[in-house]
Amino acid sequence: MQWRDEGLILGGRKFGESGLILDVLTKTRGRRSGLVYGGASRKKRAQFEPGNSVELSWSGRLEEQLGRFDVAEATRARSSRLIDLPEALLAVASVAALLRGTLNEGDQAGSYLFEATEMLLNSLEEEDVWPALYVRWELGLLSALGFGLDLDACAISGENDGLTHVSPKTGRAVRGSEAEEYVDRLLALPAFLVDPKQPASDADIIDGLELTGVFVERRLFHANNKDLPEPRRRLYARLVKRT
Repeated sequence: MQWRDEGLILGGRKFGESGLILDVLTKTRGRRSGLVYGGASRKKRAQFEPGNSVELSWSGRLEEQLGRFDVAEATRARSSRLIDLPEALLAVASVAALLRGTLNEGDQAGSYLFEATEMLLNSLEEEDVWPALYVRWELGLLSALGFGLDLDACAISGENDGLTHVSPKTGRAVRGSEAEEYVDRLLALPAFLVDPKQPASDADIIDGLELTGVFVERRLFHANNKDLPEPRRRLYARLVKRT
């Protein structure tokens, strides 16, 4: 069997002396893994940095078995362009770790995430743009995996304006004014997640990361006896420092 596709590098692990088992988010086939002969060599490893875009072909006996990747030169080598942007590099590492930790081999939810992930990665040189896109990307990850938050209307009144918080139990939005007795137990809902026209301050970004982080950790990782990936924790801590 054989197929060709576009892919975003998520990472890899060494196999033998110089081989590399490469994890890729493909455009049409979800998350896929394959063996790259010589992929861990000094000559080739730079093109397999997380976040890079590649064109690749896969070949093997059965789709369910580990096959072989033949990978052309990276069509977009993002990691090298972000070398002086440590927060952006952490964002790449976090995206890769979240996808590797939540998507199974061949999971078609990955295909739904491909364009959004590529858009986020393409924005990482714009320091005033990508943090808000990153928060929205995590919301999209939750939705693609069947755990989307309901931010359309207040869970108490049913109204769709003045939404300020989210219940950490149900993932539904509420008006703080409708839940005064227990508002301190709710998660802040930054306005930019309700209205795309609203600007996102540094404090809003942190509120957004805290909101998505609760559900990503509980529903995608703790539910499967996993911890939230360390790159996601480091990204949050780094962005908190700049507020």
